[in-house]
Amino acid sequence: MKLGLGLYKSLLNDANFRFAKQCGATHLVVQLVDYVKGGDNPTLTQIYLNGWGLTTAQGKFWELEELLSLKKQIESHGLTWAAIENFDPAHWHDVLLDGPKKHQQIEELKRMLRNIGKAGIPVMGYYFSLAGVWGWTPAPAGRGEAMSVVFDQEKINVQRPISNGMVWNMTYDAEAETGSVATVSREEMWQRLQWFLSEMLPIAEECGVRLVAHPDDPPLPEMRGTARLFHSFEEYEKLLALSNSPANGFEFCMGTLQEMPDGDLYALLDRHSEAGNIGYIHFRNVVGKVPNYREAFVDEGDIDMVRALRILKKNNYDGVIIPDHTPEMSCAAPWHAGKAFALGYMRGVMQSIERE
Repeated sequence: MKLGLGLYKSLLNDANFRFAKQCGATHLVVQLVDYVKGGDNPTLTQIYLNGWGLTTAQGKFWELEELLSLKKQIESHGLTWAAIENFDPAHWHDVLLDGPKKHQQIEELKRMLRNIGKAGIPVMGYYFSLAGVWGWTPAPAGRGEAMSVVFDQEKINVQRPISNGMVWNMTYDAEAETGSVATVSREEMWQRLQWFLSEMLPIAEECGVRLVAHPDDPPLPEMRGTARLFHSFEEYEKLLALSNSPANGFEFCMGTLQEMPDGDLYALLDRHSEAGNIGYIHFRNVVGKVPNYREAFVDEGDIDMVRALRILKKNNYDGVIIPDHTPEMSCAAPWHAGKAFALGYMRGVMQSIERE
């Protein structure tokens, strides 16, 4: 197992690379989409029901020189760039929406995937969803009234339409015509995903990059008039049935999977870590399940995280684990303090079970 930290685009600087190293992380999962607010002190505990904001990445693709420059900066701190997480809506909105630019956009995604391979970044995480992450509200719901993310289905309208010019809860066209995205069935969504993978997986194999899919958060079968692909264990595992390519795998988010109404998380983790189907792991804890749950400190939720780490050790899992979210702590740097607590806990448990 490798201890990692996920960093948003606004945090990709020397100070935060030093922070990761100081916390004991050896690997980074990097977000190149600029969506989480807060600059150098980001926060998920804001109201994002109207979207993560406007992407300005149209025509600004991930060029090899830029990737190599960032990789050199990361490595100068003794860290390894393990993965990129999430494509920018500006780069693939019509792939998701089955729009007129989907063929042009898929070719640019392939080009970026080749650049990722040339830069020696082994994993690309993606979330194939129209509504994206939506429906969270902030509340002082963590231990000690720490600010955290809550999902309470009774307090929001989960069928609120997605506005034109928006996908993945982010605006890509601020001048789109008034109206909303058409309803989309599960069959249509599976067809779109299958086309995406049929185009991308051969390139991923060619350039040595693994494409790994995140499950739906919140894990509902439908949200905002659009079907969601990975809202249950059974549906998530269908991903592997679409292709037996070694480049096809899971971005295994323990928190999201625990939010699902049914299923044995430990058995799922055991099965797929043993089979080598996991690209990297979001090591996150929650209390509750849909339709009502909250994100928790790593040691206070419903998941026995020590048991989970023992499963990974048993199966010789050699991938990265990161605390993708955590409640924010009451200090001048709430996000950083929350991550430092999570990483310290993870590192301590990892060291203990490695010595057993």
